[in-house]
Amino acid sequence: MNRHRSKKRTDSVPSRIRIPATVGRYTPVAVAIVSVLHGAHAQQTEPAVGARGLEEVTVTASKRTENLQDVPIAVTAIDSQSLERMQVRSFNDYALKIPSLSFTESRPGNAQMTLRGISSGTNSSAGSLPTVGMYLDEQPVTTISGPIDIHMYDIARVEVLPGPQGTLYGASSQAGTVRVITNKPDPSRFEGGYNLELNTIKNGTVGGTAKGFVNLPISEKVAARLVGWYEERSGYIDNVYGTVIGSGVERNNAGFEKDHYNTVSIMGARAALRIDLNDNWTVTPAVIAQQTNTDGKFSQQHWYDPTRGSTLPDELSIKEFSPTHASDDWVDAMLTVQGKIGNFDITYAGGALRRDTHSRSDYVDYEVFYDAYSEWWPATSGSYTQGGASYRMYSSELRISSPQDQPVRFVAGLFYNLQKQFYVSSFRWEQVDQPQYTITGWPNTSYLLYQERLNKDTAIFGEANWDITSKLTLTAGLRRFEYDNSLKGFYGFGPNAYGTSPPPPLYPGGPPGPGGSYNGEQMCLTAEPWREAPCLNLDKQTDGRGWTPKISFSYKLTDHHLVYATYSRGFRPGGVNRVDEAIPYVEDFLSNYEIGWKTSWFDNRLRFNTALYYGEWEDFQFNFTGSNGIASIANAGSAQVKGADVQIEWAPLSNLTLMFAGTYADAYLSTNYCGRTDADGKPVTSDPCVVPGRAPFAPLAPTGTQLPGSPKVKTNLSARYSFPWLSYDAYVSGDFMYQTGVWPEMRIRQRNILGQLPPYGLANMYMGIKKNSYSVDLFVKNVFDRRAARQRFSDCTVTLCGSTSVYEVIVPPRMIGVQFGQRF
Repeated sequence: MNRHRSKKRTDSVPSRIRIPATVGRYTPVAVAIVSVLHGAHAQQTEPAVGARGLEEVTVTASKRTENLQDVPIAVTAIDSQSLERMQVRSFNDYALKIPSLSFTESRPGNAQMTLRGISSGTNSSAGSLPTVGMYLDEQPVTTISGPIDIHMYDIARVEVLPGPQGTLYGASSQAGTVRVITNKPDPSRFEGGYNLELNTIKNGTVGGTAKGFVNLPISEKVAARLVGWYEERSGYIDNVYGTVIGSGVERNNAGFEKDHYNTVSIMGARAALRIDLNDNWTVTPAVIAQQTNTDGKFSQQHWYDPTRGSTLPDELSIKEFSPTHASDDWVDAMLTVQGKIGNFDITYAGGALRRDTHSRSDYVDYEVFYDAYSEWWPATSGSYTQGGASYRMYSSELRISSPQDQPVRFVAGLFYNLQKQFYVSSFRWEQVDQPQYTITGWPNTSYLLYQERLNKDTAIFGEANWDITSKLTLTAGLRRFEYDNSLKGFYGFGPNAYGTSPPPPLYPGGPPGPGGSYNGEQMCLTAEPWREAPCLNLDKQTDGRGWTPKISFSYKLTDHHLVYATYSRGFRPGGVNRVDEAIPYVEDFLSNYEIGWKTSWFDNRLRFNTALYYGEWEDFQFNFTGSNGIASIANAGSAQVKGADVQIEWAPLSNLTLMFAGTYADAYLSTNYCGRTDADGKPVTSDPCVVPGRAPFAPLAPTGTQLPGSPKVKTNLSARYSFPWLSYDAYVSGDFMYQTGVWPEMRIRQRNILGQLPPYGLANMYMGIKKNSYSVDLFVKNVFDRRAARQRFSDCTVTLCGSTSVYEVIVPPRMIGVQFGQRF
């Protein structure tokens, strides 16, 4: 029996970081944690320091409670105190501090995650499933367009698991998993608290947050927990006066100018109930709801017109000709049932997520496109897109766990997930209602997507541990998955969108074929309208099945020195494109090979953890903007990633902690990318590229091209010092992150137009005092006010619009704030 294994679990609710009584109620903790990347290990963000050094941390990454230093898998664990002291309010705040985790974001609630460099382009509501999965407690909440972005308040822990998690977490955990774990109701005590914050941001105005929680014991076996939050964020991008020329006519945006354009409003609540049916069984239902409203774009613009020169050189500004706003409303209902049958733990986790997004966005850039191909568009009216997506996700998981104090133990279960997405996107003109240009029944609309997507996943999985000796442990897992995905609906232009009739061959059209009818807009599968669309002209389905294995050996050299070697595999399901001429794409797989060690020294005052890994990504799904600006997905050959993760935590004094964490991830194409598939649907990877009906051409991205969306190097340094001041407990801390340059595109022509995002570093500072139940915290984010670019893009096809207008989503400017809180 392995005496270093964690104690037997008594409650599968994620446990908090354990703090010895000798440290006191307000134990000092190290600031801003950084993750040890996949392979390295799971770690605590702000390590508690006690008489025996850095405190141990327990995690539930393997779906049972364990000591993270004994788990041969990478996990970064950020506890509740760390989240509060680092003023973490959103996904972006903690993602910046984790070296293995990168992301892009066009607006709040629209993040796309990347772990260990595994990214092939920006996902969207029309894209393939993400490579990184998001879980809220026990429920997957990875919608097609990305994870929900819950306001980070009253959160017990965030766990980040880099590397393939296909065995236990399934689809969309191909490159890793992010888990947000909420605080649960506690029948043993009453507690509550609130926080009030005011802040100001450069080039903006005042913002603030009000939030609170209460834990209510109803009886010895029943408790409720109620949480609420409201946040207002000031804008910092100005919409400034500008002009645009189309069809020889100059138009301006007078009347739309506005300072602090990109404001954010967030409000939400959470209610959870815990019912202990008896000593063995507990039922925990919960409901979480949040509404996010944004105005404006969150990018600065550099506009260049060859006939006029630079018209918008200023930072923190944009030139828009039509209102832009978005909303993201979601409600998540969850039910967890935990109990025992004999010595076996039983867990059922079910959830139902409803998410509705709506947006309207200025699309002046596409006027360049229309002006280049037609004389019909009215230069005196602004163009814009209007869209919405309605998601419904239903998930269920039933699993059984054997006793943890046995030399052989296992976790096994059944999983089901159904995601429905109804998607509408339209390209419109102000005050233009000319039937010869617009979609039937859709005034002012020259292009329409009106489609329904279904993604269904089922799986059976298991993972077992065998203590071969008291020092050597074997872990093996396997998941059998099946998926069935479909897409149906309408897409198309108005009959004379380019001033021609019949429509040009830029999309399916022409005379009707067998069983079809032609309505003047598009080839239809039926003559009748489909819902509110003119007809049904897309109806496709794809399915697949397979296995994802995992095997790991770990060896305890001493009580404080562990080495391990792991092989794991992750996958993403295939799917159907939104346009008929684009063929379905198949599932892709990521195989990971890793060795690492987890060590502690000097009575556990120093931790040094390292991992080396190598990954092979087969037939990966590449998201790109295709013809006519339509998002498309295609399998793109193979890629590889080589990397190393290092993390050092040091407590030279009981009230001082220092930490360094960093990752190196070299992710690159291992085959040429030609942007075409052969008759069997396999990517063409020859050089030169050879496809039927076209002369040989150079690869769009040759072997060795760095994958987009992630830096090769990302690091984080942090320090925290606590001390008594008068009659208060005081602390001061700071952190600094740095990352190298990032390519926003994979294809060489497009990346040469957009350019590489430059490297940058960001510094944050925090300080505060506590006395009794009261606390006051001061913070400065982005201390040196860096204009760091997170993403760079063009609204329409890069090769057409990228030469005239490029947008940069930037890190918010310097923010200074103060927060008052009380716990009772």
